[in-house]
Order: sequence, then C-alpha cells, then structure tokens
Amino acid sequence: MKTTYILAGLLALTLTACKEKFLNLAPVSAVNTSSYYQTQSDILTALNGAYGALQFGGQYGQLYVVAEIPSDDTTPVLSGSVTDQDEFDKFYVRTTNPFILARWSDGYRGIYRCNTVVDRIAGITMDETLKKRIVGEAKFLRALMYFNLVRVFGDVPLVLTEITDPLQGYEYGRAPVADVYAQIIKDLSEAEAALPTSYGVAEVGRATSGAAKSLLGKVYLTQKRYADAAAKLKEVIDLGIYALLPNYADLFVAANKNSKESVFEVQYKKGNIGEGSSFANTYAPENSGNAVIAFGGGGNNRPTPDLANSYEANDPRKNVSLATSYVNSSGAKIDYFYIKKYADPPVVNGDSGDNWYVLRYADVLLMYAEALNETGKPTEALPYLNQVRKRVGLTDKTSTTQADLRLAIEQERRVELAFEGHRWFDLVRTGRALPVLQAKATAIGIKTALTENNLIFPIPQSQIDINATKIKQNPGY
Repeated sequence: MKTTYILAGLLALTLTACKEKFLNLAPVSAVNTSSYYQTQSDILTALNGAYGALQFGGQYGQLYVVAEIPSDDTTPVLSGSVTDQDEFDKFYVRTTNPFILARWSDGYRGIYRCNTVVDRIAGITMDETLKKRIVGEAKFLRALMYFNLVRVFGDVPLVLTEITDPLQGYEYGRAPVADVYAQIIKDLSEAEAALPTSYGVAEVGRATSGAAKSLLGKVYLTQKRYADAAAKLKEVIDLGIYALLPNYADLFVAANKNSKESVFEVQYKKGNIGEGSSFANTYAPENSGNAVIAFGGGGNNRPTPDLANSYEANDPRKNVSLATSYVNSSGAKIDYFYIKKYADPPVVNGDSGDNWYVLRYADVLLMYAEALNETGKPTEALPYLNQVRKRVGLTDKTSTTQADLRLAIEQERRVELAFEGHRWFDLVRTGRALPVLQAKATAIGIKTALTENNLIFPIPQSQIDINATKIKQNPGY
C-alpha cells in the first residue's frame, strides 16, 4: 500500500498540535492554518493526517481495553497498569481512568482532522472528482470515529465543523445517541456515494464504498434496524469484490495485508519510522525475553481459559489466534495464555507491520446472517454462517430455529473475530452482555452485580470539570 498517508499523519499532527483544551479541539497556535490549506497537496496531507489518527492509542492502538477486556474473552496483565485495565475487566471504572480520557480525547482529535478536511476543501481549486472523493473519505472516517465514541460513552458532543477558537468548545453539550447515529448514517450514506469500489496499488488502504456500506450495515445492526442492515450488507456481498481467503492463518501474515478479504484496515508500516504497530510486543507474554517475539512482550490482553475452551475440538482458528504456553530460552515450557494473531517480527520494540482489521468479509457475512435471522429468515441466514465455517473445515450448522441460530452466530463471531475488537460490542448490541458476564462473574472477579449502567463507560472527569454546565456524567459513575 502507499505509505504517504500514514507518514503525512506526522505532519498533520504537528500542524494541529496545541495545548489540551475542551475536546482537544483547540486551534493551532504555532502555525497559521488559514494560509496553509491552499492546494490539493495541502488537503491530501490533511486527509492523510485523519487516517493517521486511527493509530492513536485512544482509537485503535489500545482498542482492546474497551472492546475486549470488559468481555469474557480477555483479561488484563497482572503488572504495570493493572489497576487501570483491571477496572474494565471487573467493572469499577474510575472517571479519571487514563484509558477513558484517551478514548475521548483521541477520538475528538481525529474528528477535528476530519472536520478540517471537510471545511477547508471547499475553498481549494482542484479536480472536482478528487475533491468529492476526499470529502467522502473524511466523512467515512468521521463516522467511524463517532461510532466508536457513541458505543463507549453514549451521548457525546456532536462537532461537525472545525473548531477555530478554544472558547467554541464550551458551546457543545452531549448530543443524544439518536442524533449521533443520525449523523453517522448521513456521513456514511454520502461517503458510499462518493467513494470508489477500489483504488490503484499506490492508494490501497483508503476507504472505499464497500467499507462505507459495511460500516453502515454494522450501524444499522447496532440500532436493531435489521431489515436495513440486511439490505446494506447484501449490497456489499453483491459487489463481488470480496472473498474469504482459503487459509484463515493467511489473514494474519503481514505480507497479506489489504487482501481480498479486507474491507478496511488501520494501516501500519514498520521500519523504525514511527509508523509501526505495537500489537505483537503488547500481547506477547511478559518476561518472555525473545522466546515469543523479538524485544519481548507486555503480557497485555491475555485470552481467558473460557475463550480457549469455547473452540470446537478441530477448529484451526484456535491455534492461529492464541497459545496457552511457550518454550523459554532455557527450553522450559511456560504455561501462559497469550494472543498469536499479531506476530510480525518488529524492527525495534513496538514496531511491527501488523495492520488492524476494522472490517473484513467474514464479519460482513456473519452480520448479514444475523440481520437475516433477526428479520425472521433463519433458513436464508444459515448458508452465510456456514460459509465462514467451511473456510476452516468445520461441519455445517443445521438448526434453523431463530434462537439456536442466534447463539450459533454469536459463538461463530467470538472465535472467528477473536482479538479484533468485536466481542464486547457484540454482547452489548445483542443484549447479551449482562446475562453472559453475570453467569461468569465469579470467574472474572466482577465486584458488583452489573446493570444497564455498565454497558457504557464514564465521561472523563476532566471534561466535566472543564464544562460542568454542558457535560454531565453517565448514571452510575
């Protein structure tokens, strides 16, 4: 893929750097941006910076903290930031938790970059076709960032224009979830109409119409608009440009990034240039030296025995996805659960070439099966579930009762998409988070009985302190 939009993110970060203010959307203090965004090259640099924002820790760099640790799939490391991550595992999250602040601030930093592109491009003389495509890309990214915010926090400020004065930030209170979703749908609908189905080799990795349709299908599914989700996801399937890779393991080989199964990925590039991914080192066992990965591991996001035991006996995805032990440098077997999916050899610590899947075709097929099943069409849904199972050599599911298929799809998503940031949001979306986790509360160590309040996380205390008249805390925190 072309790496210019990744590298340009560093420039865009420099151009938007400033003292932290409300929503982290204060204007540039050191650079006169009014004179910067003048050419096609300028706006492409700004767009590349919006893509680059997806790498932030509070976006996809540490997505696992809010998307996997709260579920029954993973548990936090037992040293280092144990308290901060353990709060998500056992549901006693403080309003001052640094991962909460990062999720909020990095989300809005990215949205600021998207808004800048949308606002500034109108005044630039350039190719009109490219202009429409750039706006479509920025709106796709903005929709994705808002989708990730609204699923974590519920009501959030809906900022759709570039903030040019720090005082403007104080005008924004929390918009209702319904309004946020309405804007997400609007952005994605406009994006899918403006974006191409594919790019040339030099620009692979940018948002496509298929990515916009797929994300829109997921948004509809989250809203329980099942007929709309089914229709939109069928459009993705009918494009005929996506397919499952024959070998599941090939999905997690860095050389196969942006394959025919990929719908949208966060792009990384190793080489000690500040654009590598840290997943391989983050997830490898702590104190393992170079036995599992060069430069060792942090032991974060450890798979649970519950997840390991949930795989069918002959499912090859288990061995691709996780390990339960490793052999150390002395030749001794060490019992330790860890993630294997991200294992590209790093150049330096935290500098691997593993991308992060945001959307891939197996996800689309399983979402389509879910949408069909929820519209009362389990017989039609079954082949799409079984298409994913066939890829790994498992026997077909045969039950066509809605209740049975609902659980079969949930389980298939759990093992097919393990450690890709879906499990917690799947459980919340389907209304299964509370019963599933309460049944495992003792094993997990959950401190109190969970309620609907636990399905979203607290607003960062710093944001309430800054703007107490407009920003109120979520119930239960």
